[in-house]
Amino acid sequence: MSSPDPALLSINAATVRAQWSLPDIISGLTRHGIRGIAPWRDQVAAAGLDNTARRIRDAGLVVTGLCRGGMFPAPDREGRRAAHDDNRRAVDEAVTLGAQCLVLVAGGLPKDRAGRVVSRDLAGAREMVRDGLGQLHEYAHGAGMRLAIEPLHPMYAADRACVNTLAQANALCDELAPDGADGLGVAVDVYHVWWDPDLRAQIAYAGERNRLYAYHICDWLVPTRDLLNDRGMMGDGVIDLPLIRSWMDAAGYRGMHEVEIFSAENWWKRDGDDVLSTCRRRHADAS
Repeated sequence: MSSPDPALLSINAATVRAQWSLPDIISGLTRHGIRGIAPWRDQVAAAGLDNTARRIRDAGLVVTGLCRGGMFPAPDREGRRAAHDDNRRAVDEAVTLGAQCLVLVAGGLPKDRAGRVVSRDLAGAREMVRDGLGQLHEYAHGAGMRLAIEPLHPMYAADRACVNTLAQANALCDELAPDGADGLGVAVDVYHVWWDPDLRAQIAYAGERNRLYAYHICDWLVPTRDLLNDRGMMGDGVIDLPLIRSWMDAAGYRGMHEVEIFSAENWWKRDGDDVLSTCRRRHADAS
């Protein structure tokens, strides 16, 4: 299979967040000729929303997504209202930044204000996700912002995301927004879905309905020393990235390839320019 177009490379700002502030990341991407960026909301808040939007425009960068909204489940009405209000703010921020989508991580079992899980009702949590997503979609659609549901690996079902497969994400889209052009779709993050035996079919299904809004790449290391902060650089692990890219291409995805690496003991300890240079090389050679 041929190498991907280098112009399709985007960097999720988490990949070098330990080394640089968001303004420095924007400068670094410009220095390395990388066209895409996906910032996180805390990084944007630290740098200032309007200032960040101006810097991104001046640099000519494409905002492939804003991370993140979601986290819908809560143990009471007040908590669910707070989540809804925060998600509306996230939509507004994404609009200001000119993001191609707002990435949504559903949230896991309901937690109290101290962060303790207070329910074992996984089905109930998924109902809260559906209801919260339905409300948010109405607001986002009016604002012209696409929402991308990102399924997370089942290891996160309790505390981060009870939407764990692309099939679940597609089913939510089928229920809440059956018209694929109405702004509710999916983000395919290989770290979370590479293992799924139904992945190819679900990517194709999403593509048929114009729901493929984002594509995140990295690698799964063996052994993985930390399930959150030990992602691998492309080519260092066991994911067949060219194969999954071929499925995305066949499904009609023409968007950018967003490198998202959390790596507390490796890539976050390296020089930021070295990380970006490696991302460019591995995108071409191993993705």
